[in-house]
Amino acid sequence: MRITLCNALLGLLLLLVLPAWALSLEAAKDQGLVGEQASGYLGIITAPGSREVRELVESVNLRRRDEYERIAARNGVPLEQVEQLAGKRAIERTRSGHWVRLPNGRWQQAP
Repeated sequence: MRITLCNALLGLLLLLVLPAWALSLEAAKDQGLVGEQASGYLGIITAPGSREVRELVESVNLRRRDEYERIAARNGVPLEQVEQLAGKRAIERTRSGHWVRLPNGRWQQAP
């Protein structure tokens, strides 16, 4: 079951880098506007953020939640478990210079 969950999460990460969103999401990360969180969702680094940034984060997070729910249902695991694993993997894969939110709530650039 763990391998299936990991494969599903890898597929999710690939899904989230669709060409239509890749530039906007990547640009927001490059500019230090958004970052990955342990919750499995994007966060806005300097709140409240522009309307465009808020809409981007909301859109990506809604799509992530939908996919997390599908993965959880397919594998018979709690949604929170999928969110935490996705967040851990997203943080591990964060490019150097992009931002991640630490468990204490502070934002830090990835080395």
